[in-house]
Amino acid sequence: MYSVIKHHSRVVGALLLREVVTRYGRQGIGFLWVVGEPLMFCLGVLLLWTLVKPEYEHGVRVAPFIMTGYMCLLLLRHTVSYSVSAVQANTGLLHHRKISIIHIYLSRSVLEFAGSTVAFVIVYLILLIIGAVSMPHDVTLLYGGWLLLWWFATGLALVFSGLAMEFEVMERIVPVLMYLMIPMSGAFIMASWLPDHWRAMFLLIPLPHTVEMVRAGVFGEFTPTYYDPVYVACWAAALNCLGLLILARAKKRLEVE
Repeated sequence: MYSVIKHHSRVVGALLLREVVTRYGRQGIGFLWVVGEPLMFCLGVLLLWTLVKPEYEHGVRVAPFIMTGYMCLLLLRHTVSYSVSAVQANTGLLHHRKISIIHIYLSRSVLEFAGSTVAFVIVYLILLIIGAVSMPHDVTLLYGGWLLLWWFATGLALVFSGLAMEFEVMERIVPVLMYLMIPMSGAFIMASWLPDHWRAMFLLIPLPHTVEMVRAGVFGEFTPTYYDPVYVACWAAALNCLGLLILARAKKRLEVE
């Protein structure tokens, strides 16, 4: 078992390094763009919102509210967007017997997770230094929500990627779907701000649960949050299983061609 895990880890690690070099190059800051890209996005949006919004909204400080929501949104969007055409762009790698489709997707997913996570930590430290946010009230809850979001995003990426291998039009549809998911993600709204009947419908969507968990870990018990980690875990597991099934079917079609 250990040797199998070691083998797959080495393959994923090698593909991850290749992806960094291919995407960002060897010149300039190179691989640091893995962190720099989401970092600039978040800081830009954060600066804009703090300029046009009051310091507090609905009793919540705007800076950490936007930081937690937008970083969660970036993790979701990047994990999905950079995976849709992963196999199509790396078909030649599949001629190597040790490399499978799952290795390609996993390497991209891990890369986006690592970059977004480090960017999240840096933004948090910046806000902490300037006094815009306090230390997390529950680090375990914060990590739990972040990991659940990544697991869910990976499953969604596998589903969309498998469909993109079957239907080329999916590569154009997925970016539109990702924009449509922004208001449903909970990135810019909290469940406690909604009336009870709308909140119940809103929480049928799994994504807000993960963002609420992250915010609960940051703000603490004095800011009301609503989440069910088991509900999200079930969705994430189902999406990953469905994605693997779709990819298995798409792989047979790819081998025939």
